Amino acid sequence: MIEKGYVGGEQSSRNWGWCRRQNRDERELSLSGISMQAWDQFSAKIDEDVGFRQCGLFYATDDPLQLAEWEQWLDLARQFNVNTKMLSAREAHDRIPAQGRRWLGGVHSVDDAKGEPAIAAPTIANGARKFGATIHQECAARGLDIVNGAVAGVITEKGIISSQAVLNAGGAWASLFCRQYGVQFPQASVRQTAIRTRPTTSLGEAIYTPECSLTRRLDGSYTLAISGRATLDITPQGLRYARWFMPMFLKRLKAVQIGIGRSMFHGPEALASWNENRVSPFERIRVLDPRPSRRTIAAILKGVTEQFPALGGIEIADSWGAYVDCTPDAVPVISACDHVKGLYLAAGGSGHGFGIGPGIGRLAADLVANDRPCVDPTPFRLSRFFDGSRVEVGSL
Repeated sequence: MIEKGYVGGEQSSRNWGWCRRQNRDERELSLSGISMQAWDQFSAKIDEDVGFRQCGLFYATDDPLQLAEWEQWLDLARQFNVNTKMLSAREAHDRIPAQGRRWLGGVHSVDDAKGEPAIAAPTIANGARKFGATIHQECAARGLDIVNGAVAGVITEKGIISSQAVLNAGGAWASLFCRQYGVQFPQASVRQTAIRTRPTTSLGEAIYTPECSLTRRLDGSYTLAISGRATLDITPQGLRYARWFMPMFLKRLKAVQIGIGRSMFHGPEALASWNENRVSPFERIRVLDPRPSRRTIAAILKGVTEQFPALGGIEIADSWGAYVDCTPDAVPVISACDHVKGLYLAAGGSGHGFGIGPGIGRLAADLVANDRPCVDPTPFRLSRFFDGSRVEVGSL
């Protein structure tokens, strides 16, 4: 594995930590089942704790449309054996007793879980070493060695690694890497903000309300965020793929703010060209570390403390920004790249890639090894954006 920065430096350590099947798009449900099995088996397999805890997730809402969507999703839950239960207004209030809110109902996703983002990826990487993996950190992949239209190796800043198959799992950087070789990957990254408190009063393990989400960490602190709140920066890559993202933008218009910042000129979506003998954009920015939004931090704290007075006066231990890479339909791409033999792509987790990540890795490995795929890979093919298929926006 080639890592330009360090394992867990970007999206995998900056998320809520939810490992869920609840409210997933139908295209992801089989893969999410594979992921949950993998999460459950990691600690025993590598003999290290990755922070996975099967605690169940609780949702509550006072929005009748949102409640109706959850109820409608139950039909899918039954088809895929997802253990979930609708909550009445009283049950939702008992589980999430928010001040000044009259919940219409909620959901208890019984078998869903949480992981520990700060430790999961590095711990799993250490476990992979026990099975023979080699991990090269602070070693950017600048490009590919291509012979007769097929991959022959990876050109890194420290030399060439020969290989006939390469998996691009570069997160927000994936499209930029692909573009060198004429591979189009419609990808847009949005900026989100989250905060971590110091250890505090327990209100539950994992809670969602329209104003905030709370995830209790192993040390008794909470990760706090607002679901769907994001900023979309105007960038050259964003303009290039704008028409693919129009259905999603229209659907998420109220939750997404438009911004112009450094990402117009620097980072994974800026204009960039380089050759394998020169410093690449991947070396100029080892870790994508956007500033957290002060406005979003204030909104998070307002939503939390107004609903849960017991957390009034909570101390903030840390806050951070993150770029979340999305596809036009909010479903990841796990696919061969048809234009370059031996190049594969696994990216576009669209804000819920942490929980489904082990399944993404398993399916990608099956494709690279030409093994029987663990699930039908058709919904995740890159070509769906170019073969005339209708863009059906999934859940974020």
